[in-house]
Amino acid sequence: MFTGEYRHTVDDKGRIAVPSKFRAQLDDGAVISRWLDACLAIHTKSGWDVLATKVAGLPIADAASRLFQRYVFAGAIEAELDRQGRVVVPAYLRDWAGLTGDAVVVGSRDHAEIWAPSRWDEYRRALEDPDELARALDGLGI
Repeated sequence: MFTGEYRHTVDDKGRIAVPSKFRAQLDDGAVISRWLDACLAIHTKSGWDVLATKVAGLPIADAASRLFQRYVFAGAIEAELDRQGRVVVPAYLRDWAGLTGDAVVVGSRDHAEIWAPSRWDEYRRALEDPDELARALDGLGI
């Protein structure tokens, strides 16, 4: 399970350190893709396969299904961690996510997310508003 919040730098080669707590889960490799809320996702290979299977079961005639499939899969890349536990994020994904000198890596249960610090801070502030949180949880059964 991916949990926690970690701040790291993005070096001049586009490498971001993966938190040590996450590395063992990514030993078999990872897939990095665009994700919801203007961040990037780091999936395990097996998690990516589960997502791909779910997407394959969506109706091809449905425009929203096609949109999600293209959004997530078109820019996705397979990635390996280097000896220092870093992953290279291509420039087109860094640009899309607004990553420059720093990044926030957060756990999100079955995957990790990479956020531009300013976007994460804004999103986190909204999460910390008790009224907003209550509205978001309404109807989820939590």
